Amino acid sequence: MKAIVIGIMPQDKIRERILAIARGDLKPKPGDPTIWFTSIRSLAEVLSDDNRALLKIIRDTAPASIALLAEQTGRKPGNLSRTLKTMSHYGLVEMRREKNQVRPIAKATEFKIIAA
Repeated sequence: MKAIVIGIMPQDKIRERILAIARGDLKPKPGDPTIWFTSIRSLAEVLSDDNRALLKIIRDTAPASIALLAEQTGRKPGNLSRTLKTMSHYGLVEMRREKNQVRPIAKATEFKIIAA
């Protein structure tokens, strides 16, 4: 699994960057961050030790549902679902709907962090 590059930059600078890319003034390089956080604190909340361990469990066990993952980790399904939704928002987890269940898929377990 390839490492995801994460950038940390103030919200206004992220917005400027996105607009420059949309206008065609800036072309992202291959090693540029694909996920952005506005502070190290927000990054630390999403990539806490527990959440990184959760990503590794998802990668190693490939659970068929959130309920099965909850059993494997000992976490409550509601709490786990909220955590996975947040991680999905940042592109760290894919939530794939299969039949009547939602299957979490880890997109990465290694990260390279660039603070601007």
